[in-house]
Amino acid sequence: MSRGSRPARVGATLGKTLSTVILVIAGLAFAYPLYALGAFAFQPVGQHSGFTLDHLAALGDPVRGYQYRQLWEGIQNSVVIALVTVALMLVFLLPAMILAELRYRRLRQLIEFVCLLPISIPTVVLAVGFVPVYQQVWKITGSVAWILAFAIGIIVLPYAFRPIQANISGVDVVTLSEASRSLGAGWFRTVWSVILPNLRRGMLSAALLTVSVVLGEYTIASFLQQNTFQTGLALLQHADPYVASTFALAALIFVFLILALIGAAGSLGRNRKAPR
Repeated sequence: MSRGSRPARVGATLGKTLSTVILVIAGLAFAYPLYALGAFAFQPVGQHSGFTLDHLAALGDPVRGYQYRQLWEGIQNSVVIALVTVALMLVFLLPAMILAELRYRRLRQLIEFVCLLPISIPTVVLAVGFVPVYQQVWKITGSVAWILAFAIGIIVLPYAFRPIQANISGVDVVTLSEASRSLGAGWFRTVWSVILPNLRRGMLSAALLTVSVVLGEYTIASFLQQNTFQTGLALLQHADPYVASTFALAALIFVFLILALIGAAGSLGRNRKAPR
């Protein structure tokens, strides 16, 4: 092989036409269930076709307000749980990963093993194990929903770990910290002003994935008998399936927007690194 020749590629590559066809088929497979859910959510009662906004107007009806009280309360609880879970991730997981990368590199594999372990354990098994723990916790704190953030945070660990680890792998934090320290900055100034700004993309992706997982979590909240968005949606399904379908559609679109935002953040990071 000559010095200037390129190595031959193994396997066939997809053409532009075939790639477009596969993308269109995948898009239709994703969009059609959303269309069916939306068609059911906005169709008139007792009919199989048509469009109406009467179901959404019923949300402001004070007479039927009791039907939606648990759903609104569940949404508020899920938002609080999501905020607390993101805070726990930023306060505990992120510093541990940065410290392991800078000072204790032997602990990186241990942290990765602990963070990825929950994805191999069924959520039902974890929920059953949480029941006796939370029975004792609630004797002290009372039955408050935000305490679920500590349990859901365990499930979120794999989804929060990967984006941060990928960002750390793409940034030479050791060299950055040594350069900052050589210029006289302390460890706190180095982490706050040098390392964290370079990890914003991973932190944003981890936070958005955490929010999407919290909004979709049902098993733990159901076992621990707490009202969250998913448990409130399940209860509303029996009373008003049209409004429940509307909120389910809104949640799916919200998660899709989160994934699109993560993809846009990744593309932005690659464009900044591209040479001019």
